[in-house]
Amino acid sequence: MSSSALAPLLRPVVALPATMSISDVADRLLTAEHKAFLSLPVVDDAGRPLGLVSRYRLQDIFMQRFGRDLWGRRPVVDVMNPEPLIVSLETGLEEAARQITGQLQYPITEDFVLVDGAGRYQGLGTVLDLLKAMEVRVAQRNRVLRRALTELRESQTQLVQAEKMASLGQMVAGVAHELNTPLGYVKNNVELLRELIAPLFELAEAQAALGDCLSAADSDGQALARALESAAQARDRVAPELLAGDLEQLFADTRYGLGQIGELVVGLKDFARLDRAMSEEVDLNDCVRSTLVIARNGIKDKVEVLTRLGELPRIACAPSQINQVLLNLLNNAAQAMERFGRILVKTWAEPDALCLSVQDDGCGMPPEVLKRIFDPFYTTKPVGQGTGLGLSISFKIIQDHGGSIQVASEVGRGTRFLIRLPLTQAASLQRSA
Repeated sequence: MSSSALAPLLRPVVALPATMSISDVADRLLTAEHKAFLSLPVVDDAGRPLGLVSRYRLQDIFMQRFGRDLWGRRPVVDVMNPEPLIVSLETGLEEAARQITGQLQYPITEDFVLVDGAGRYQGLGTVLDLLKAMEVRVAQRNRVLRRALTELRESQTQLVQAEKMASLGQMVAGVAHELNTPLGYVKNNVELLRELIAPLFELAEAQAALGDCLSAADSDGQALARALESAAQARDRVAPELLAGDLEQLFADTRYGLGQIGELVVGLKDFARLDRAMSEEVDLNDCVRSTLVIARNGIKDKVEVLTRLGELPRIACAPSQINQVLLNLLNNAAQAMERFGRILVKTWAEPDALCLSVQDDGCGMPPEVLKRIFDPFYTTKPVGQGTGLGLSISFKIIQDHGGSIQVASEVGRGTRFLIRLPLTQAASLQRSA
């Protein structure tokens, strides 16, 4: 920092020679030009400060009986402080404040001396001026920090939203793929039904023509024979002895496909809890089941999911957030598989909490990775394949629920996440369901 930082603190004050008498100094301190100062400087012939004469020191002398007679003619060096606070004008404001406050004694009875780079006296500075300058500097820095904090919060909100949108994109892609399979064969069944029903319309037309021929008064034998033959051919194409079985099979397959679509829609609704309250009493096992439905497409080709769901009491929580945590853990476990593996999801109850664990037999994590997995923006995935916020957000969600999330991992053996949620709802989630 340049020397100009202390320039506003500099008050030009004429220094006193060391030979000036104490009485003359006392009279000078009583003048209007010096009333703002607690002390006056004493310098040598070269302009270097020798000390400061405090008005409080002189007051003690002249309040004594015969004080002026005994001390008045003596040189000022006899009562000055030979070790005043000296600060160079080239010193930065923060460093000057540190030096002065480090040596300051209370009550404050002196000012501090400002010198140039050669150590020559330049003027006095008062502690009050220094405090005002520091107050202005602190206010400026507070404004900068507040602006930086606002920008940081905005960036954090955007990044969290980006992570949520990335998770939503993966989830929607998985659900769309799951819907495509039953939709595909429902569509095929409808096409087959159209093909099977087409001969029925031809048969109906042929029978209608035969009926018209029979009811016509002028119908001859040849026309009736042709109508009968057309009706017989149409019946053969319909093959009613086989049609009933084919239709029943197609309807059964279609009902099954529509049932799968309905299951996915219900699972998606339960996962997102779009029609539910922010916080409600839920069965944690239901959260596991709905999340597995949503995650099925993304993990079914990589892992086999086993569940051991215990008997659980209902717990007050934000189920959509808990589902988000479970989806993140399942996807991470599947991505950790170098070969087809298994994920075991377990739930059980303890006296004061519910526990849920997600354990995989994937590649595991070394200690240096394990200790950083909950850090924001930390990821071992290639660039562009992860924001490094998934586990950080999951940690915050469980923390907001008053619970804890722990992880244990061993390279080559797999990883296990353990979530504990208290049976008593966290204060931050005290909303009516």
